This record gives sequence, structure tokens and C-alpha cells, in this order.
Amino acid sequence: MTAPKGYERQWPMRLLRGTALLVLLDTLVQAALAGLFVTGDLDLLAWHAANAGVLSALTVIQTVLAVVVWRRLRGPGWPAATSAALVALVSVQQGLGEARVLAGHIPLGMAVFGCATVLTYWAFTGRSQSAAPAGRSVGVAE
Repeated sequence: MTAPKGYERQWPMRLLRGTALLVLLDTLVQAALAGLFVTGDLDLLAWHAANAGVLSALTVIQTVLAVVVWRRLRGPGWPAATSAALVALVSVQQGLGEARVLAGHIPLGMAVFGCATVLTYWAFTGRSQSAAPAGRSVGVAE
């Protein structure tokens, strides 16, 4: 059984879509855990901290896939750069959270959510450079 034409080339974009969606959903889980912790369920702070590690790993995977889409599928470079920035933001976010610096932790969480939303939107709505007609430039992958 052979794969449909072009399928082999699109696996990085398909994986990036799934990973971007997981990053966005996990960011929402982080916000929910934080909100429930604030209402008095102190056990959820441990879950929030543990889930930060999951989010960190997902952003690294997303960055690797965004680089593959950029280099292999000739997609735009900005999603790879934004994904790399998201890795840094999540890392700083973890440090601020562990230090209990909520004045920075909460606004930075909003920035993480914004970046994750933009990357997920791009992953699901775009087209790759190689999919564009000759002579036309498109800035989005698949």
C-alpha cells in the first residue's frame, strides 16, 4: 500500500499541527490549574508545577518541528523563531513561578497563551511555500 502523493512531504506539518494544538491545550490546563489553586485547592499547585515540565517539553518538540517545516518544506521561518521564543518564555515562566513572583508570572502566562494561539492558528490555516503557484509567495506552511 502506497501513501498518497505528497503525503511523505507533509508529515512534519501534520505533526506540528498536533503539537501546536497540544501546547495550546496544555497552556489552558495550566491556567485552569492556577485558577483552581487560587480558589483554595493547595494540592493543585503541585499539579501546576508538574504540568509546567510537560508544557516545556511540548514547546521544545514544537520548535524542532517548526524548524523542520521551515527547512524541509520551505515554510516561513517566523514560526520556528516564535516557537524558540516560546521555549524561553516558558522557561522564564517556570522560574518566576518557582520563585513565587506572581507580578511577572501571571502576565507572562498571558504572553505564553498568546504565542501558543498564534502558532496554532498558523499551523491550521496556512499553506507552504511549495504549495504556492510558481512566482507567488505565501508565508504559511502546508
